[in-house]
Amino acid sequence: MDYVNPTELVQEALRVAKKKAALSTQDLLLRGFLAGAFLAYATSLVMIVLSQGLPPIVGAVLFPVGFVMLVLLGLELATGNFALLPAALAAGEVPFGKLLRNWGWVYLGNVIGSVFYAVLFYLAVTNCGTSGSGALGDLLKQAAQKKTLGYMALGTSGFATAFVKGMLCNWMVTIGTVLAMVSRSTVGKIVAMWLPIMTFFAHGYEHSIVNMFVIPAGMFFGAPVSMRQWWFWNQLPVTLGNIVSGAFFTGLALYATFRAKESFASAAPALAAHQTEEIKLEPTVEAQAL
Repeated sequence: MDYVNPTELVQEALRVAKKKAALSTQDLLLRGFLAGAFLAYATSLVMIVLSQGLPPIVGAVLFPVGFVMLVLLGLELATGNFALLPAALAAGEVPFGKLLRNWGWVYLGNVIGSVFYAVLFYLAVTNCGTSGSGALGDLLKQAAQKKTLGYMALGTSGFATAFVKGMLCNWMVTIGTVLAMVSRSTVGKIVAMWLPIMTFFAHGYEHSIVNMFVIPAGMFFGAPVSMRQWWFWNQLPVTLGNIVSGAFFTGLALYATFRAKESFASAAPALAAHQTEEIKLEPTVEAQAL
């Protein structure tokens, strides 16, 4: 059958997490770099669609292409690993040090890949800085300001809002990561991944890796946003929110309810053998008493 049931799904997720934790630093960085760039590609596609006046839902339908590409290629996305590695930690498959190592190097690779693509995208749109960016550049500037200065204007409430939107985002993104294993066919994997990724993007929630492209690109196009404003008012709270929902709402929650447990059927033979031994012992005890 094409469908993988939840219990088998969790076991597969643990196997994948253990494999991810064992990757070399070079592989974590390179796969993280490629994942960041591919997700940035998908985000710039959405920006192009929106700059042409199409409804935002069209962008949400198209955005999952980047996620699908990176998952099918086995690349490393920090937000997905925020769910897989904690489950493996709870199962005793991955030590805490390797969890932090994976998250750190993959996150760095995602940053480098996203910003690298942002630079190339800016150069392509502006003809290497010799022409204006038009509606596309304006849209990215507005997005960068909304994601940073908009939260800063609200103070503590803005920081908390970014954190909550980060949680709501990665709840769906990590469900997409897990659902990629729910089918044994490529088409099944694509459809399963597409649904939650489209859902989060249509809501306008905050994804830390997407923002690694949107905000720097907006800055390149002239958004008055500083590095500190980018990292403190968006990247930090959004990443923390992504971690909380990925680890607790998806990874640990699914592991807690679907982890492999000893069934009654498997325990029955041992129980029957134990009862047989007790029955055999009873005549012996009676004989000794006589």
